[in-house]
Amino acid sequence: MGMRVIGALAAVVTAAVHLYLWFDGVRDQGTVGALFVVNVVAGIAIAVLLVAWRSWVPLLLLAGLGATTLVAFVIATTEGLFGIHTTWDSWYAWVAALAEILAVVVAVAAAYAEGWLRSLRQAED
Repeated sequence: MGMRVIGALAAVVTAAVHLYLWFDGVRDQGTVGALFVVNVVAGIAIAVLLVAWRSWVPLLLLAGLGATTLVAFVIATTEGLFGIHTTWDSWYAWVAALAEILAVVVAVAAAYAEGWLRSLRQAED
């Protein structure tokens, strides 16, 4: 299984967890509910782009999805995000967090393996 497919699966997992939580009541939490819908749509779109388009752009989007979603969750568990406070005390928090970490790692590894990072360094020279 290629790295892009693994990245696509990570994006789908985080999208699925956010969709599950949206149906489980997050939809009624104002801004956070709307952002969960954005996460679902973005995760699915990025998964499709990863397998359909051999460009650095989907890899950048995957890394961004994983990093921003994980950071938002950490903020929600510490300071609160848009008035919502949550905890790490659930299976879905850990599943999503692991998928988001995997997304970032796979995006960077795939960008390196495919030569996109070398291309950026050569452009600087």
